[in-house]
Amino acid sequence: MRIMTEQMLGGFRGYLREEERSDSTIEKYLRDVRSFSAWNAGQEVTRESVSLWKEYLMKDHAPKTVNSMLAAVNAFFRSVGWIECRVKYLKLQQRVFRSESKELTREEYERLLSTARSVGRERLALLMEAVCATGIRVSEVRYITVEAARTGRTDISLKGKIRTILLPGKLCRKLLKYAKQRNIISGEIFLTRTGRSLSRKQIWAEMKALCILADVEPSKVFPHNLRHLFARVFYRSCKDLAQLADVLGHSSIETTRLYLIRTGSEHQKRLDHLGLVV
Repeated sequence: MRIMTEQMLGGFRGYLREEERSDSTIEKYLRDVRSFSAWNAGQEVTRESVSLWKEYLMKDHAPKTVNSMLAAVNAFFRSVGWIECRVKYLKLQQRVFRSESKELTREEYERLLSTARSVGRERLALLMEAVCATGIRVSEVRYITVEAARTGRTDISLKGKIRTILLPGKLCRKLLKYAKQRNIISGEIFLTRTGRSLSRKQIWAEMKALCILADVEPSKVFPHNLRHLFARVFYRSCKDLAQLADVLGHSSIETTRLYLIRTGSEHQKRLDHLGLVV
């Protein structure tokens, strides 16, 4: 019988590490697999039971969320050899435009920066600039070091791939000035008061705390949205999707393309300009 155990979950963690998944992905996959295990209540795992769980998820979750959770359990089934238990993902129609309630504008970004500095949160302001000016992931902030600021570049290693990120000169000068003020001679620049790396959770919480003061909708304020803003501005400048994919570290251009989906109002203007209503 196929019964899930804690020992299997421990082995799944090791399996994900061997696949060089990020820490955040590993924790999400484990959380989703445990969610299925709890729902299944110790019963035998079958393809039918997973299909029922899929239907259960569809009642309260967005299709994209359902697919992300299915990806986790399908990966678990691969790790334990239960290939026949895997189920198909929901078919999603490609989005034509994104919700404006979730797109951070350049004006809102600049307002967040000025607000952070006005309340003495220089570290947060500089960190947001570093992410938005380079397009790095929040998990890659640790690669912003004194050495990187001196040379104007940093090598980022993720999922077995290494890519080189160039840092704007103005950003380098700001980073070195900040490091000097805090007696950071080498290594990571963005540290806690105790000298530890900033966690994703802490960065997220600090950004959310700015929302009310900066008068920006909380739904727009999270680290990954800075990466999206970088992608849009970069693409408008060079119109080179392949180059943008390389900078962002995407293995598929289709992933990059999703970053460039226009808002509903932009899509509406484009339709109006077609002049097909006479």
